[in-house]
Amino acid sequence: MHIVFLVEELSAEAALLNLVPKILGASASFEIHPYQCKNDLLSKLPQVMRSYAKWLRDDWRIVVLVDEDRSNCKSLKDRLENAAKDAGLITRTMSDKTSSCSRFQVMNRIAVEELEAWFFGDVSAINQAYHKVPKTLGSRWKYHDPDSIKGGTWEALERVLNSNKRGYFPGGLRKIEAAKTISAFMEPERNNSKSFRVFRDGLREMVRWGT
Repeated sequence: MHIVFLVEELSAEAALLNLVPKILGASASFEIHPYQCKNDLLSKLPQVMRSYAKWLRDDWRIVVLVDEDRSNCKSLKDRLENAAKDAGLITRTMSDKTSSCSRFQVMNRIAVEELEAWFFGDVSAINQAYHKVPKTLGSRWKYHDPDSIKGGTWEALERVLNSNKRGYFPGGLRKIEAAKTISAFMEPERNNSKSFRVFRDGLREMVRWGT
């Protein structure tokens, strides 16, 4: 199987380059296409889906990953689903409703509320990447549920890395660098972000159903 990932920015690409092999091993090949931002991806998605629908091979799958960004999750998911549906492609959600799981071509996933929540889901990886960050960070109430961190997760990560004289990224968080560095130490099985686990398990099921 070959998987095409469509992501909203370069930091997501940097993270997936490390994470996908850890999740899937050698069971699938993959490529990643980053866009300039979330709006760029969403605006181009209908045409992109129509293009793929013309030639998509039976052993290819498309995964769209976007941040929730405090938007309405249902409306965002509907927009992703409709882009594929209007192009004549079958999504994971559609196949679930028709009990034809092996036939789906597109899986839409949303990082709640942002990709950086997945990093907070594995505090050990943050500590390994940036040793001044305490291993006990995940036990603090504000970080206990990564998908519920208030005020934006990338902002929270920036504060964590640059607070208490830790001194990482004094000029502002470099998201691509942080994503690449932290994801290199992440272990998919220990992540406690629900949206990450949904993404992880969805990829594995997709490969299993497609073989």
